[in-house]
Amino acid sequence: MFAGVVHNKLDIRYEEVETPVPKDDEVLVKVRYTGICGSDVPRVNGDACHFYPIILGHEFSGEISAVGENVESVKVGDRVAGIPLVPCMECEDCTRGDYSLCKHYSFIGSRRNGSFAEYVAVPESNVFPIGDDVDFRDAALFEPSTVAIHGIMRTDFVPGRTVAVLGCGLIGLLTIEWAKILGAKEIIAVNRSREKLKVALDAGATAAVSTLDSDYPDRISDLTDGRGVDYIFDATGNENMIAADFRIAANKAWVCMIGTPKHEFSFSVQDWELLNRKELMVTGSWMSYSKPFPGKEWEMTKENFRNGKLSVKDGFIDRIMGLSDIAKAFELYRRPGEVKGKILIDSSK
Repeated sequence: MFAGVVHNKLDIRYEEVETPVPKDDEVLVKVRYTGICGSDVPRVNGDACHFYPIILGHEFSGEISAVGENVESVKVGDRVAGIPLVPCMECEDCTRGDYSLCKHYSFIGSRRNGSFAEYVAVPESNVFPIGDDVDFRDAALFEPSTVAIHGIMRTDFVPGRTVAVLGCGLIGLLTIEWAKILGAKEIIAVNRSREKLKVALDAGATAAVSTLDSDYPDRISDLTDGRGVDYIFDATGNENMIAADFRIAANKAWVCMIGTPKHEFSFSVQDWELLNRKELMVTGSWMSYSKPFPGKEWEMTKENFRNGKLSVKDGFIDRIMGLSDIAKAFELYRRPGEVKGKILIDSSK
């Protein structure tokens, strides 16, 4: 088969490799689409790979083409989305259902070969049947969708309250869609790019605020009549925007950090005073799993893609490129501002 193999920093090659053979408890998936995740970019354009050579890719959809001897839950021909986390299922965190916190996990597309390939072999438990009424393109977005809803589930979310989503990459946009589905009264999208904010409004945001305006926290305050926001989902990982989370929060608000910071930062005394005085609930969110594995996040994603409440809006996907052009795809990320949405890799091309 052909695959995109990372051999070193800035060295990903479209080349022929041996097609994997599924073990007794594995299935072989003929890959249809794989999304390039933000975590994949530093693995190719930087030195973040665990080892070389490696086939990346973990946001994928496809069709089962072979099954191992002990596989019972799925069959050849089933249409599936990939579940990338491979937890140990034995540690304290796993037995509690906190699979994302497993200290002994593996991960498809980073710790073992992934889906930037024509075929990928994965454990039986790492495919999620999508049925016949979910498009393969949509199914490749199941994993980022589950990350978004998991962040909301980290709070005590109740409908009828105000939400702010900081960062309008795909995770942020999907968080906006989920907040709308779950009944948020107002959804304020916050992002630097005004072009992205237009996409956010199409996704369900009721207001959009650009961080290009230096007074954007005051504008958010005005939108809530000075009360502040009840639920803040920070999908930026940006140290400057994180510092504003506490300013725009209402008393007793939830602040959920979904994005991953890339630079060191610290909170000021004023930030901590706001956290204390407002009695804020601050939480992290990591991956997208709950009990029973892979969890309600995945079932909810399938249900809402099926009923059309979750949908891929214009601007969610930047472009679709063939597997043979995977090196060109990662080169695009080295051009500031070039990639404005998710790039999907089509393994048939």
